[in-house]
Amino acid sequence: MIAKELLHRHKLPILLLLAGCLVTAAVFLSGTLGNKKIVSEQPPLVRTTTVKMSGSAQAAKYAGEVRGRYESQLAFQVSGKIIRRHVELGSVVEAGSLLMEIDPKDVQQTVNITAAQVLSAQSQLKLAENNLKRYQALFAQGAVSRVVLEQYENSYAAALAAARMASAQNSQGTNQLDYTALRSTSAGVISAINVEAGQVVAAGQAVVTLVQDGEREIEIDVPENRYEEILNAREIKVSFWALPDRSVEGKVREIAPMADKTARTYKVRIQLINPPAELKLGMTASVSTAVAGSAVTAQIPLSAIYQTGADPSVWVVNNGVVALRQVKLGNFGDSAVQVLSGLKDQDIVVTAGVHKLKEGQKVRLAGEPQ
Repeated sequence: MIAKELLHRHKLPILLLLAGCLVTAAVFLSGTLGNKKIVSEQPPLVRTTTVKMSGSAQAAKYAGEVRGRYESQLAFQVSGKIIRRHVELGSVVEAGSLLMEIDPKDVQQTVNITAAQVLSAQSQLKLAENNLKRYQALFAQGAVSRVVLEQYENSYAAALAAARMASAQNSQGTNQLDYTALRSTSAGVISAINVEAGQVVAAGQAVVTLVQDGEREIEIDVPENRYEEILNAREIKVSFWALPDRSVEGKVREIAPMADKTARTYKVRIQLINPPAELKLGMTASVSTAVAGSAVTAQIPLSAIYQTGADPSVWVVNNGVVALRQVKLGNFGDSAVQVLSGLKDQDIVVTAGVHKLKEGQKVRLAGEPQ
């Protein structure tokens, strides 16, 4: 009875205490959930760049090498063993200078054989000539018939042809003897040596490279997608790593008709206008080209490109909301890409985290647009 009375007496305060705890817990949970909702709805920060459209000339740079306009691959016209080399790499030679020699022993023996054949043929010709004269006299006296005279005339003609053939063979052998000595065809510089003394070479095998005196030009390799650009180059500037204070103008002189099978690039020769006197063969050159373009284009970072299918796109920010816009791309650089169409001047483009955005999503700009 006493316990019931105590329970009844303290029942109301207990209920009030429980109600207060429930209210406090509800307020705490409400505040916590509210804070989480605010954090989750906070627009993400994005890095952006401002598009600047330009119709100026497109520029490209190529690494090149100083070469001679006329380069000759010299070779022996006969085969044999090289016994002497008279030049070194970089040797300056004059026209007719002796470069290499082949062992002439075998060729000399051939010349000796043909010389002996010439003597034999001349002897036979002399005998046929004397016989013909005698039988012509006998025929005039009526001592021999016309048939016998014609036989000796034919023998003389055969001996004469044999003598001429032997003389031609001897001349050919003499020429081959001269071919055992390789001589410079013009004045210039030896830029490559492919063989050494003691090596056996075949006729026509290139043994040295001669860069003729005269014009110097730059050789560069141009990729397939820049072929038309180099053809339409409005301006070409050539600078040299060894001559940092010198820059000269150039123009395209020659373009290879076919691409290299391995590199898939086209070799292009750039003619130099007023080249510096200090220019040396093999120097490293940098060729800058400018191509006048009629279309207005822009350059944006490669990280701004968003592509899930065949068509590339970019995220454009307008009033704090992103929208996906398709673009047409042009030339790719090391860190930027050319946009031919799809963007306007002063468009704000997202450049980082493009794969985390959704159409119509609100964003915050990280500082001022670049």
